[in-house]
Amino acid sequence: MSLDLSWAAYRVPTDGPAGDGTFAWDATTIVVVHARAAGEVGLGWTYAPAAAGHLIGELLAPALAGASPSDVPAANEAMVRAIRNLGRAGVAATAISAVDVALWDLKARLAGVRLAKLLGVSRESVPVYASGGFTTWDDHRLESWLSENLDVGRAKIKIGESWGTREHRDRARIGLARRVLGERELYVDANGGYSAKQAIRLAGTFPDVRWFEEPVSSDDLDGLRRVRDAVDADVTAGEYGYDLPCFARLAPVVDCLQADVSRCGGITEWQRVSALAAARQLEVSGHCAPALHVDCAAATPNLRHLEYFHDHVRIEALFFDGVTPLGPGGTLTPDLTAPGHGLTFKAADAEPYRVA
Repeated sequence: MSLDLSWAAYRVPTDGPAGDGTFAWDATTIVVVHARAAGEVGLGWTYAPAAAGHLIGELLAPALAGASPSDVPAANEAMVRAIRNLGRAGVAATAISAVDVALWDLKARLAGVRLAKLLGVSRESVPVYASGGFTTWDDHRLESWLSENLDVGRAKIKIGESWGTREHRDRARIGLARRVLGERELYVDANGGYSAKQAIRLAGTFPDVRWFEEPVSSDDLDGLRRVRDAVDADVTAGEYGYDLPCFARLAPVVDCLQADVSRCGGITEWQRVSALAAARQLEVSGHCAPALHVDCAAATPNLRHLEYFHDHVRIEALFFDGVTPLGPGGTLTPDLTAPGHGLTFKAADAEPYRVA
């Protein structure tokens, strides 16, 4: 059974200025992959520069020549070996991730079952939290967005503005969010903008924040441990984990491991990360890309939730038919009668955004 891979990259402008504690952006690039075999097509994607697509064409597609779409872990290993001299972290990992998801989708479609059922369903619905609250939003925009997401019951805003140099505004925005949310769960994400001592000091002023994401850089393992041990909120990191050893280093210093299927190595590596977390009595949370995560999340017993990220929700609704709608109480319930992950690519709608 021959396997054919194709890819294209698309750049989608944001719906306004977007930024967090340590970065700002005005567009998001998505690399979409199709894997074809025996008359079926699997679909995968990653949020990464077009370079990831070129890497797929140059190195990953040749490495999978003759591969069986039924043996996804073997294909994943072949891709990892093909990029040995490049280093796995970064663009190479995102390229592997996109192809891995496409292969899992293809395998499920060839079997005529929903991907979640192929992986093994462990929950009917997947909880999510609303994610946005960019540092570039003014108070009116922040309050409006929070009000629109009250039914979700959990919301995360960005803090650590300007590399942690605008503490007064961070505190003011957290206070605004707490007033709007009432007793609902409030999460914050500093994107590594603080030092450890600064994060500990500020956390003492937070009004019932449940989730403190990347208070310091995820490379600062000692800092993460110090913050985790000192604050009431759950400390979490992992969105920049590109392989299993990275998560093994993070697991002892956080309260919840984050993983991103579009970065960590796809669904194959997500399953390994989830097992690693379970071995340490930790839960795992899916970072961004909710439509990409919903099936593997439904098959993860130790899942906490998925991030319902503002930018990616927009793009996935624009690019794909079959996106699981947001349900009551902030949940995603996949249609288990649909084959694969249930999504099809809207090529005509995406075409105006093509860049490669």
